[in-house]
Amino acid sequence: MKSITYWALMMIVAGSVCAADNATPDKRVTYKEVMGKDGKMTTLQLHLFAPPGYKPADTRPAIIFFHGGDWYGGSPSQFYHQCEYLASRGIVAMSAEYRVKGRDKTTLKECVKDGKSAVRWVRQHAKELGIHPDKIAAGGESAGGQIAAATGTVPGFNEDGEDLKISACPNALVLFCPVFDNGPGGYGHNQVTEYWKEFSPLHNINEKTPPTIVFLGTNDYYLPVSAAKKYTGLMTEKGRRCDLKLYDGKQHGFCNFEHKDDYTKVLIEVDRFLASLRFLKGEPTLQNK
Repeated sequence: MKSITYWALMMIVAGSVCAADNATPDKRVTYKEVMGKDGKMTTLQLHLFAPPGYKPADTRPAIIFFHGGDWYGGSPSQFYHQCEYLASRGIVAMSAEYRVKGRDKTTLKECVKDGKSAVRWVRQHAKELGIHPDKIAAGGESAGGQIAAATGTVPGFNEDGEDLKISACPNALVLFCPVFDNGPGGYGHNQVTEYWKEFSPLHNINEKTPPTIVFLGTNDYYLPVSAAKKYTGLMTEKGRRCDLKLYDGKQHGFCNFEHKDDYTKVLIEVDRFLASLRFLKGEPTLQNK
């Protein structure tokens, strides 16, 4: 695992929040370097948005987002706007790069391995990053939602050589249209048939699964409402919190930034959820039209 230098951290300056249509990270930090199948080193980074007044001596809450893209493609820029807003509310917000099938010729195992590496690395370097090690959330949309959920449920898929004494389980989960049922009949099952029982978040809920909020449209092709309700029910059985927010008639990806009204409504709910866990203080600063 790659360490972070103090001088690099000092370059993370929290200035004024830029215009919403031009959200850009304050800094990119490397959390993992791993050898690819082609013999070349792959470097994975976190695209970091710093809160106003941020300094490395802080103990801020943090959130790490994982983009969608069917485990095949996608970009961390998908969550730049969410990161920008949450940073304005005091969170160190990050959007993660991770290996994908289209670019890196990897399997879905590596996606989850990278997700767990990201959470573990942030917790390991919490003091240097100005982050509270027990206030780290993970979030994601679609396949990225599966990755985030897996960090909080599945026990396996840890990268070789990492310190497993450092937990890769986040303290909260924020899931947008997540494909967390990878069992028979679930989305992506044909890509994980040999190891779906160990891979599918729905089938690995336990007594330590973090408090979770799920956003889902009732017309989502990839995750039926029945699966989301089953997930919520299993969480309840384990004594875990799971807030399911259903949006009538909405389809997959309905709350992405380009859908401004739904994006705003959902992000306000994210804000309130994180505030209920003491990640945030006060009321949301976003306003519904």
